[in-house]
Amino acid sequence: MSDLTVRTLTPDDFAEFSTMLSGAFLVDNRDDEVEVERAVFEPERHHGVYDGTRLVGSTGIQTRLLTVPGAGPTPAAGVTAVGVAPDARRRGVLNAAMRAELDELHESGTEPVAVLWASQAPIYGRFGYGCASTAAHLLVSAQAPFRPGVDAGGRVELLDASTAGPVIRAVHSAVAPRRVGWLSRTEGQWRWWLIDSEWRRDGASAYRFAVHHGPDGPDGYVVFRVKLSFGSTGPDSELWVRELVAVTPQAAAALWRTLLDLDLVGQVRYHNLPLDDPLQQMLLNPRGTLTSVVDQLWARLVDVDRALQARRYAAGCDVVLELTDGFCPWNAGRWRLAVDADGTAEVTRTDAPAELRCD
Repeated sequence: MSDLTVRTLTPDDFAEFSTMLSGAFLVDNRDDEVEVERAVFEPERHHGVYDGTRLVGSTGIQTRLLTVPGAGPTPAAGVTAVGVAPDARRRGVLNAAMRAELDELHESGTEPVAVLWASQAPIYGRFGYGCASTAAHLLVSAQAPFRPGVDAGGRVELLDASTAGPVIRAVHSAVAPRRVGWLSRTEGQWRWWLIDSEWRRDGASAYRFAVHHGPDGPDGYVVFRVKLSFGSTGPDSELWVRELVAVTPQAAAALWRTLLDLDLVGQVRYHNLPLDDPLQQMLLNPRGTLTSVVDQLWARLVDVDRALQARRYAAGCDVVLELTDGFCPWNAGRWRLAVDADGTAEVTRTDAPAELRCD
């Protein structure tokens, strides 16, 4: 391999970029998904790594808002399109791409935090990322009863994709600013989130959409698909939840009740369940679920001072931190984190003795 070079991509690079990235993830580049992928491609925020004239790696950013404690939606760099051609791995390609991306974020003074979902957890620690949130993989038997007193009122309506689209976008926009760790979605990001090509279904149905109507209109939704199965004792289909979002506890209860009571369904799976989802508290037998906790959002403080000042805190404090940061050395050294009674932080350089050391 010759010397690697890194440059910002342009719109004209999209076809080569898309083909390389598909190869990196060992999937075919499908014509029916290209335009959806193009809708989330921000070329000026993507870096390509080249071996001569050949594109062998990439990383990119989607412009997003991340809900942080006390401050609500805050600009965050949604890192995406991290890939290396299979025959170019273990040669410094990813290191070069991440180096260019984090340097540019720092030098431009844009988003103070970068976040991503990791395809492989061991990859990102060496670049200063750490697990910032967790979720659960859930399996629950259909028809599982709720405990007495659970309010599952309101009306749940099944809608087709075109009718449900504006409704679920409005509900998500109402909920995301109130849920720490949630990300905003542009229209292009919505299209990618709900991409539903045949090969992605693994033998299951297309997406189904259910919306809950409360006293003030739609206040919850669930996106799901069903894989039909009939065993020797009768139907035993699996229902796979893509996303369940609710403004109120009543909407959440009603949507879960709808999923659990669907005919022909034997089990319900949700591989992205928030840990504070109320389902287990609603069930008569909370042991009737199988759950495993997995990492979800990973975060990297690009500029520690700006990142720590971007959120609010539950109580005042005054502490000196000593940081080591091998990949972003501008963060290294001692910082004073001073939080006033209102939870607002000021972060400044200091020579005072460290009270807490972090890497």
